[in-house]
Amino acid sequence: FRSLAECSNNPLQSRIERNLAPALREHLQKSLPDYMVPSSYAMLTQFPLTPNGKIDRKALPAPDQPTGPAYTPPRNATEVKLAGIWEELLAIDQVGVLDDFFGLGGHSLLATQLVSRIRNGFQLNIPLNTLFDHPTVAKLAVVLDTLNWARDGVQAAPESGADIVELEI
Repeated sequence: FRSLAECSNNPLQSRIERNLAPALREHLQKSLPDYMVPSSYAMLTQFPLTPNGKIDRKALPAPDQPTGPAYTPPRNATEVKLAGIWEELLAIDQVGVLDDFFGLGGHSLLATQLVSRIRNGFQLNIPLNTLFDHPTVAKLAVVLDTLNWARDGVQAAPESGADIVELEI
């Protein structure tokens, strides 16, 4: 004989799945920083297990790709350069200016690489937490443009004799 679960379905399952991810995301956004909220979720009725009873990570399904904001192309040279760095670092074909670094799969180790590439590409030294505070291309470009403007103003000052300009955000 078959069990009742094998002979029936749950007519509310699709509604539960549709409402659960947004509710979970909303709850997590209230208690976690934005970069720690998962960008996608996979609904499972049960975990695939190995013969030893442990979770079989290789058998887990890939999560659905998040549906974020529509693609917005870079609007200035700073955004173009930043989007190029992100595309190379995250191995993504197209990065829009509203795309979130952590939502695209970035993490703390990639963030340190990004800060290093910004230092090399823009000749600006920014702290790592700047990326956490400004996780989109558009927001980070504003910070970089502001720092460039401030650096150029400091270097143009007649009484400025320093070779290295250190600016804090």
